[in-house]
Amino acid sequence: MSDLSVALVLHDVAPQTWPDYQPFVERIDALGAIPITWLVVPDFHHASPLAEAGAFRQQLDSRVMKGDELVLHGYFHADDQPAPRTPRDWFMRRVYTWEGEFYTLSEAQALNRLQQGLEVFERYQWPVQGFVAPAWLMSEGTRQALRQLPFRYTSDPQHLYRLPEFTAIEAPGLVWSAGSAWRRGVSKLISDVREQRWHNAPLIRLGLHPVDMRHRFSRDYWFRTVQRLIAEGRKPVTKAQWLASTAPSIDTRPL
Repeated sequence: MSDLSVALVLHDVAPQTWPDYQPFVERIDALGAIPITWLVVPDFHHASPLAEAGAFRQQLDSRVMKGDELVLHGYFHADDQPAPRTPRDWFMRRVYTWEGEFYTLSEAQALNRLQQGLEVFERYQWPVQGFVAPAWLMSEGTRQALRQLPFRYTSDPQHLYRLPEFTAIEAPGLVWSAGSAWRRGVSKLISDVREQRWHNAPLIRLGLHPVDMRHRFSRDYWFRTVQRLIAEGRKPVTKAQWLASTAPSIDTRPL
C-alpha cells in the first residue's frame, strides 16, 4: 500500500440524506475504484429509520460488496437529553451543535444505544469495525461503553483511536461548515492552508456532510480534492483498510 493515503468519508448517511449524496457518489464512482467510508445513522433525527428503507439498505448492501466500509454513526444523530444546565454545556449543545447525541450519555445509556446500533448492523449483515459519535462528541460514559464492545476504532477530527485502549493515531481531517456562502469561502481558505500543512501526513481524511452536497462550490471542491490527492499519489482507502495496514507502533500514543 502507498505510504500516503486518502479516505473519503460520508457523514450522516441515512435514507433522508441519500438524495444529497447520490449525484456526488455517482461522480466518484465514474473515476474508478475509489472506496468510500459511510457513516451510517440507524434512525436519523428519529425520522429516517433504516427499517423502513428497503431500497436504501440494498444500496448499502451493494456498497459493502464493492469494498466500501460502513461505520456506526450514533443512533439518532440528535441530542435528545435534558436541556443544558451550565454555560459550557449550553455552548457545546446549542451553539457548537444540536446533534451531540453521545455528549452527555451515562455509561449505561451509551452502552444501550451502541448495542442497539450493533444489532441493526447485525440484522442487515453489515460488517462494522468503527463507531463515530455525532459531532465527534463523546462523554466519559460513552468511552467506557466503547471499551466493552467489539468496535476496533473510533475517531475525532484529527485522530483515529484503536479500541479498546483508545490508542491515538494522527489522522488529520478536512471538514467544512457549508451552511452559508461566507462559511463556504472561509472553509475553502482554511482547508487549503491545512492541506499544505499536512502534505506529508500518512492519511488525510475528507469528511463530507449532506449540506456540502447542496452547494456547487463545496461539491466541486470535494470532487476536485479527491481527484487531485489521488493524482498526487495518495492511495484511496477506507478508514478500516488504513488501520489494518498501519503498525500499532507508528505515530501512536495512549490517550
